Amino acid sequence: MTISIGDTVQVKYNSGKYIGEVLEDRGDRFLVKVHAVQKHPKQGDLHNLGQVEDVFFHERKALAHYEKMNVVRSAVRPFDGKIPDYAESLQDAIDDLKQTLLQKNTEYNELALTTLKNLEENDYTNSYYK
Repeated sequence: MTISIGDTVQVKYNSGKYIGEVLEDRGDRFLVKVHAVQKHPKQGDLHNLGQVEDVFFHERKALAHYEKMNVVRSAVRPFDGKIPDYAESLQDAIDDLKQTLLQKNTEYNELALTTLKNLEENDYTNSYYK
């Protein structure tokens, strides 16, 4: 699998998944510019996933449109599909995560849904949603 500068790739990064463009080859890493979100990052403490007590419950935003990430080579795969619109892909990723969280009624899922709602209302609405 050869990945070159300018290639469209799929990237796993900090519990999220993105489609982007390779800008630089940095040896053991690639610099990738975000074009779409495939999977929204998980909420909460990633080291204690599913827990809400005695942990700091992180609100994790998806990377912004055109944000750059420095990604290890092993997390980068070629992508040959059509790149979706960023705002639509973000909404789809949020909806997918919500559906997963709604499948089981737990304290973690309730808190994760609350943080997602907060992100939608206070961060994403002003920047990406029409």
